[in-house]
Amino acid sequence: MSGSTLELTETDEAGNVTATYIQTSTVKRNVTRIDRIIPENSQKPLKALLDVFLPAGYPESVTEDYLPYQIYADIFNDAAMVLDCLSPAFPKPMRVLILASGSVLRSLCGVAAGSSKASLSAHFARWGNLGELNAKDSSQETVISLVGMLVGCLVVKVVITPLATWTTLLLLLTLHLATNYMAVRSVCMRTLNRQRANIVFACLHKHNRILNPKEVSAKERVFERDGILRDVDDNCLGYARIGIPASELLQRLGETEKLTKATNLPDGRLLQLLDVFEDEGYVLYLEQPSDMVCILLKKGSDTAVQLKAWYHALLLARLVRQGYESEKKPMDMVQSTLVAVRKDWERVQARLGEAGWDLDTAALETTSGFRVSILIIGDQDR
Repeated sequence: MSGSTLELTETDEAGNVTATYIQTSTVKRNVTRIDRIIPENSQKPLKALLDVFLPAGYPESVTEDYLPYQIYADIFNDAAMVLDCLSPAFPKPMRVLILASGSVLRSLCGVAAGSSKASLSAHFARWGNLGELNAKDSSQETVISLVGMLVGCLVVKVVITPLATWTTLLLLLTLHLATNYMAVRSVCMRTLNRQRANIVFACLHKHNRILNPKEVSAKERVFERDGILRDVDDNCLGYARIGIPASELLQRLGETEKLTKATNLPDGRLLQLLDVFEDEGYVLYLEQPSDMVCILLKKGSDTAVQLKAWYHALLLARLVRQGYESEKKPMDMVQSTLVAVRKDWERVQARLGEAGWDLDTAALETTSGFRVSILIIGDQDR
């Protein structure tokens, strides 16, 4: 395959071509050049402006897991309220800045609250009763607002000093955040996002047991570092990125020129990696010494493929951290762990379904990811 010509076509989740990568020539002995071609329409100012307000590929691609953002929305809203209360104590120029900051926080609250509410409503509407849930939720909000208004009328007669006002405000805000935190912690999601997949697969690796959604919910953290890989004892094994653009993989494999964005690779390294994953819906690469696992998803990869890739990433990170594969090169470690993953995955997937996990909804990508079609001249698309 060393003499083959390679072409990678990168698309977003809506199917729009974002870049094309072509192996054009050999720069020098044992070094291959990969050129990056960007479609003209991807650089239009209007499209760049829309990307600020809409997810990439909208409406075909929207992140499924918004659970932590429910807490973010409460924090933004409460912080804006505190800034509004503080603003009279500052001079006018500073007051304008504080009030503007409060408005920004309320805007962030609206984005986070709307997305998380939609996600949680879809989670609870198991019998197609989304309309009923939204109607009841609106009724609850109306009742809570009326109760708050009545209580406020009583409290305003008692709380008359600045000290009493601030004490009451901070007490109520603390109570608000605490109750919402407990409410979010009580939600038992059936989709496998990165953190839940880590918990399930780590327990499977060590104890050969699949945890159900309720058991995972008790171990899940509301705030977690993005992409971190942990073992069953919560020790950090490394990090992983899934659905990355092809440019990121190429940068980790070789050197990218700043001006032309072309990448110079050691001859045969990329083709060797693609050959290892020829029959898989993903391509996985381990970068050392950072222990960063990069997962490139091929076009047509479904939820099962993404879960298999994350299972592979966690297994690889675990073996590397324990020193079992320390004498091997990264490419050899990837290849040897892939053999184990292929052997076990069908059984693991069946056990996940039996434990009650939703294997149809993809939640591993926290942003709109990319898909790649691979063409090697003389071979078929991969």
